[in-house]
Amino acid sequence: MKNPEPGRQRLGALALFFVCLLSGAGYSLPAAASASPGPRPNIVLLLADDWGFSDVGAFGGEIATPHIDALAQRGTRFSNFHIAASCSPSRAMLLTGVDNHLNGVGNLREAMPREHVGQPGYLGSLNKRVVTIATLLRDGGYRTYASGKWNVGSEPYNRPDQRGFDRSIVQGDTGSDNWEPAKRYLPVSAKVDWFENGQPAVMPAEFYSSRYFVDRAIEFIDSGAGSGKPFFTYLAFQANHVPVQAPRELIEKYRGRYNSGWGALRQARRDKAAELGLIPRNAPMATLPTVASWDRLSEKEKRLAARQMEVYAAMAEAMDQHVGRLIAHLKTTGEFDNTVFMFLSDNGAEGSNYAEGQLWLATQYSQNIDRLGGKGAYSIPGPGWASASVSPLNTYKFYAGEGGIRVPLIISGVAGMPQGQIYHGLTHVTDIAPTLLALARLPGPGGSYRGQPIEALSGASLLPALHDGTHPVHAADKAIGYEMSGNLALFKGDLKIVKNLPPMGDGQWHLYNLRDDPGETRDLRLALPEVFQTMQADYAAYARAHGVLPMPEGYEPTRQISLNSLHNYWLPTYGAGGLVLLTSLLAGAGWLLVRRRQRRRAD
Repeated sequence: MKNPEPGRQRLGALALFFVCLLSGAGYSLPAAASASPGPRPNIVLLLADDWGFSDVGAFGGEIATPHIDALAQRGTRFSNFHIAASCSPSRAMLLTGVDNHLNGVGNLREAMPREHVGQPGYLGSLNKRVVTIATLLRDGGYRTYASGKWNVGSEPYNRPDQRGFDRSIVQGDTGSDNWEPAKRYLPVSAKVDWFENGQPAVMPAEFYSSRYFVDRAIEFIDSGAGSGKPFFTYLAFQANHVPVQAPRELIEKYRGRYNSGWGALRQARRDKAAELGLIPRNAPMATLPTVASWDRLSEKEKRLAARQMEVYAAMAEAMDQHVGRLIAHLKTTGEFDNTVFMFLSDNGAEGSNYAEGQLWLATQYSQNIDRLGGKGAYSIPGPGWASASVSPLNTYKFYAGEGGIRVPLIISGVAGMPQGQIYHGLTHVTDIAPTLLALARLPGPGGSYRGQPIEALSGASLLPALHDGTHPVHAADKAIGYEMSGNLALFKGDLKIVKNLPPMGDGQWHLYNLRDDPGETRDLRLALPEVFQTMQADYAAYARAHGVLPMPEGYEPTRQISLNSLHNYWLPTYGAGGLVLLTSLLAGAGWLLVRRRQRRRAD
């Protein structure tokens, strides 16, 4: 008997379009959304946390990620895909298809200067002028599930149940411990917020985050198996956000692997990425100003640093293993062949050394080398290993250099697409929502939804590029602006202007051709003065249109996080006595630092 599903879906989409047209809901069909034969695909959106450009094996890394690599082999790798340089602005754009200043998340809440708090575009949460891709897919006949890190607002109207998800288990914050879900990762809030279906969740006392998130995602998918509807699953991992933690057996697998240091690893990954065709073979690499020379470290410092990267690699492999469990389950249930997978990271690798947080960490966690990765221990990759994770790119998390905002994107399982291809054209996180709508053969919202004004999607569908690797997603003259934490960029075809604050930058604009120089090593501002001036004018127009606010003098994101913790953690937790406690900790930490230096001299 002929399957009636395609016909019903075509009629349903057409009916929805005309209903919305007549009601003034402002829909318009996305690119490549024309109906195609067969049932609409399931969609799994896999979001890693703080993975650099070359952390995935398929992008040049040495970490074992066989399941993600297999998705790349049967799909497309995007070598020029951009996102925000921090978690919540990226997630806000990913879920809405709208620039982060227009959707309310102009900056990470924890890093926001007090002058910006509450200003339009700087709510730190999604505003009411955007709808999520989950809402659009659910209204279009999909089952919708979320499992993992949320971080786009914990207000009741912003929780997943009010943002389009049928079932959900999420952590509302920027992060938490991976073994003990109630444990904070830094003193940025009084407690960790977990929500299940929009209500405060009862969490197990212990878990491992990647395993737990996949377990719950499988549970959700199976719960609607008899509905006849396709599913959309948003699976947002904590790996590899600090504290970097992983099962002991995986950590031991990497023992000794990183003894040559971060400089050697950065070079090896650059060479592999070039061999794979992800970057030009002669692409140079920048030297990051915050990265110490490996050869100048003591043997004790090298052992500790190498162990930190062993834990990092193990955490990434653990996440990949649990992705593999999900894939195996979908194969067992017969859903795999009709499932599209998208894999990406929310920003570049974490390069902070968490110096400002060491006082608090000393009271909460161990950083003993023999305990790293385990329960109660805290491992940090730091600027050295971050430089290797983002290889061959410049800067890392928080900054607007390519290492902060260019991340791996893999799309796999789209019917009729070539396998194993690499797409080199400029793409952006706001392209994901239009792509998902196109896959679901659903119309996209224009300037209103259900009679309410909303911000229009700003991206473009990637489906044409998946079927034709030469198809430009964005016109060469289209300007795409970016700002977060005072670090600025604007893209136009192959060209990019960028301004980064110290210590990673000099606070001045620079111009690069990313097709030839993804590492941003050859400044073209003097060679192309007219282009340079025009692109600065384009950025100024972007900033005006999107309500970008200037940063206060002397702003630095990690320092601001420490200042905000006084308001968000110390005072709510301890009241006025919190300041006394903090002063005591500062004094004690000063004494510990003096003692540590004395011991080093003695050694």
